[in-house]
Amino acid sequence: MQSVFTLARLHLAALFFCGCVIVGIFVAEWFRVLPSIGIAGVAATGLMYAVSHRRIAHKQLWPVFGSLFLLFLVHASAGFHTTPANTGAYYQDLVLQLPILGLGLGFWLLPALPSRYLRWLWLLLIGVTVLAALGATTNYLLHAAEINESYYRSKVMPTEPDHIRFSLIVTLAIAAGILLLEHRAVKHAWRIWLGGVVVALALFLHMLAVRSGEMTFYALGGLAILWLVLRKQQWKRAAALATCLLALPVISYVAFPTFRNKIANTKEDVSKAKQKTSSEGKKFSISGRLYSYKAALEVWRDNPTLGVGKPDLEDEMAVRYAEEYPEMTSEYYILPHNQFLYNLAAFGALGLLVGMVGLFYPAWWARRKQAPLLLAQYVSIALSFLVEYTLETQIGLAFVVFFLLLALQGLLPCNDRDPVWRPA
Repeated sequence: MQSVFTLARLHLAALFFCGCVIVGIFVAEWFRVLPSIGIAGVAATGLMYAVSHRRIAHKQLWPVFGSLFLLFLVHASAGFHTTPANTGAYYQDLVLQLPILGLGLGFWLLPALPSRYLRWLWLLLIGVTVLAALGATTNYLLHAAEINESYYRSKVMPTEPDHIRFSLIVTLAIAAGILLLEHRAVKHAWRIWLGGVVVALALFLHMLAVRSGEMTFYALGGLAILWLVLRKQQWKRAAALATCLLALPVISYVAFPTFRNKIANTKEDVSKAKQKTSSEGKKFSISGRLYSYKAALEVWRDNPTLGVGKPDLEDEMAVRYAEEYPEMTSEYYILPHNQFLYNLAAFGALGLLVGMVGLFYPAWWARRKQAPLLLAQYVSIALSFLVEYTLETQIGLAFVVFFLLLALQGLLPCNDRDPVWRPA
């Protein structure tokens, strides 16, 4: 079997399936099964290598990959106290969480991908992100007046994938592009084009005006300034970067009506959040989230250790909404848009602890390694968790787990003699 399933062929297959995951994240609305095909392919490629070569490539690193399994275990444990009426929802959730097992297993069993494959995959991410941004911009230009007005109502321009995940993807693509340029990991003739793409994506991010992506963008920019000052002592570059980060919001405020309208909407949203009544604030993003946080905390206080289980969370939230905000109709009930609170209410303090330890353990393992892409992904994950339940959607889960493991690939033992930067 080794002569048929050679490592080179399996690596090529893994490259293809990883590409399916990346493209699938963007086209899931039309080709929903494509990310699943990619994930299943990565798992099958790893299994084929383990069977044909009779070895596990990263056997000694089982804690790093196995830690992610704790996330799946937390969701599986909810079955012990899920109500019979929500048993179907429990099994649907287990299916949703399968990418954790498939991607973790595949990348654990298969030897690390060659450096050039990793660079191609990050460039693929940048390329597909640019195409998606062009599509969203074209649609915006065709319906500018309508979309500009929608920003006053806590809406944003249509994107694929949804605007929150897309803003995080754009930020990660910008980070990957900057690092590829910094390490001269693309041919000289392509650097000016990649630089232009990075600038265009940064401007698009501000035109999109999604708080999650912009918060991550400026957090990563601040970390880059600290790294230039404290580690490299490159004061001029740090000052130039700081100037750019200060100028971008000013330029965006002048140039993009969407950015201006989002600021106006945010101010009004915050004012509604300060009011005690939910009659008006329910229609706004921030205030609506605050109501969901309060309801989720009430759910958790009654079930502090193990929570109510994810399948029963929506029913329990509805009960708390009715008690706390009787004037609010059910159409405005939302689940807590905060992954930490979501896990706390659904799985209790124990589930939150186990799940977050499992997710963030690879960051602890890599703490002394040079891994800027891994750091960028973890910053994106942590900040998105503050305003979204990122892990509870197909695209959000694929984004978190796949790009985390792709960044980890650059840190794994590899016999690759490629002299160019290995993305990590």
